[in-house]
Amino acid sequence: MPNDTNLKLRRGDNKGYLLHFTDDNEADIDITGWTVFFTASDDPSPENDDAAQIKKTITAHTVPLEGKTTINLSPTDTNLLGDFYYDIQVKRLDGSIITVLSGLMTFYADQTRRTS
Repeated sequence: MPNDTNLKLRRGDNKGYLLHFTDDNEADIDITGWTVFFTASDDPSPENDDAAQIKKTITAHTVPLEGKTTINLSPTDTNLLGDFYYDIQVKRLDGSIITVLSGLMTFYADQTRRTS
């Protein structure tokens, strides 16, 4: 069963999420060759990813031998307001796909809108 975690972000902010994959003994798992998918949508049960507001595919990992990868969201990605359903899935070398995290992302309004 995936770990359900709700996230809170400010509209238009940069945000990085570091993921660290370990086994049952908390030893690092080599994630070389894995693909990490991050998807967020206002639809709780979409037919596919086409209408998702945020779609990230990560194949270049931060420190793959130590099981570390980062999902980076840009201001373009986070220029949203309200609640969105998200999940993080990984595709391992053997082709298996597992959901490692899911939940609700809530984007709150910011007061400062200028960036220069």
